Amino acid sequence: WDELTVFFDFPLEIRTIIYTTNLIENLNGKIRKYTKNKLSYPIDDAVIKSVFLALRESTRKWKMPIRNWGIILNQFLAIFENRIKL
Repeated sequence: WDELTVFFDFPLEIRTIIYTTNLIENLNGKIRKYTKNKLSYPIDDAVIKSVFLALRESTRKWKMPIRNWGIILNQFLAIFENRIKL
């Protein structure tokens, strides 16, 4: 329950971003597409490079804007001011 109560401490817009998992599921699918052909990797860097390539390819195709992004970004900046640098 502790994790759930932390979730409800966030503003509604941030909670909406967190619980709409379609984006996350889509991204995980793209990563799986890049990594499933290899059953084992010789070194950890090879896995990291595969995931990087999947993420890079996904960001090129990501065209749909996030609703209320300006409001959400300001909330992230207020909550995580020490973590976000723009």
